[in-house]
Amino acid sequence: MRNVLTAIGVALVLLATLNATTIGAEDEKQPLTPEQRMQARFPQKVRVGDLIGLPLLDDRHSTLGHVREVVRTKNDKIELIVAYGGFLGWGARPVAVSIEVVGIRGRELASLDMPRSEYASAPTWQENDAAALPQDAIIRVALCRGY
Repeated sequence: MRNVLTAIGVALVLLATLNATTIGAEDEKQPLTPEQRMQARFPQKVRVGDLIGLPLLDDRHSTLGHVREVVRTKNDKIELIVAYGGFLGWGARPVAVSIEVVGIRGRELASLDMPRSEYASAPTWQENDAAALPQDAIIRVALCRGY
């Protein structure tokens, strides 16, 4: 019975992912907002402290960086601060990544809606732009299917 429920859950995630590009009638398809795409990916509760240190991977499964902290902006948006670039952590700069564009799979995060090229052109994050969330805070992160 448990295997059947797991299979149903996986099927629902796949359907949501396939349908997460547009919404509306065939004649009036509109692109989904990042928030709508995140909701279609069945966001789950995650403790902020469990995200710290996780690798963030691109679509080729290459590491973009590691999560340094999780912050809430003045606009009440949650962002992951990722150490991007550098060599083995040296020379990396902090980049803010919206929680809506990532998904979690096991002990890693996937950059779902932000290509590698956007990380290179993203501005360096400034600490005065947001407040760090405590390690025991609970946020929601979209699910991401495995490789």
